Amino acid sequence: MKTLAVYCGAAHGVNPVYADAARLLARAMVDHNISLVYGGGKVGLMGVIADEVLRLGGEATGVIPRALVEREVGHAGLTRLFVVKDMHERKAMMADLSEGFIAMPGGMGTLEELFEMVTWAQLGIHAKPIGLLNVNGFYDGLRAFVGHQVAEGFVRPEHEDLMIADSDPDQLIQRLRAVVPVVLESSLPAAAADQLKG
Repeated sequence: MKTLAVYCGAAHGVNPVYADAARLLARAMVDHNISLVYGGGKVGLMGVIADEVLRLGGEATGVIPRALVEREVGHAGLTRLFVVKDMHERKAMMADLSEGFIAMPGGMGTLEELFEMVTWAQLGIHAKPIGLLNVNGFYDGLRAFVGHQVAEGFVRPEHEDLMIADSDPDQLIQRLRAVVPVVLESSLPAAAADQLKG
């Protein structure tokens, strides 16, 4: 694994533990010779992880929609920065550039990006590992809700395991690297799944 897409907030959060975790994840990625792919901003946790990866001598690639260059303040010091047309192009390019995904604490955009990758995995569009950096129990509620979806028959039990959660960045990376890619059977009819892939 040489590249990881990291989804995270354009805010720092109220607890400094989140920024600390972003720096620890940056350190773990550089130690494992993994390049960062992220949303291209220099604010919030996005900026923290990118700055730390670069400070440690790693590579950071940003992908940012033209409309967000000013709002998210595009990071000018990255290894490379792609300015794309819209959010759809951003997410597709980040997925193409990455061999796995990690969601750090973040807002609605972070969740939207995370669940698109989980959905793509459900549909068999990719078989890349997906991790949750569960800092300060941030994703405990989400994991409980997904368990509720399974219990109520809306999510298959094997799909619950698509998100690997760990509070330790180094352990999370090691667990993601150990994943043997398996394309799961889609929960959609074959014709519908094929249309979504195409």
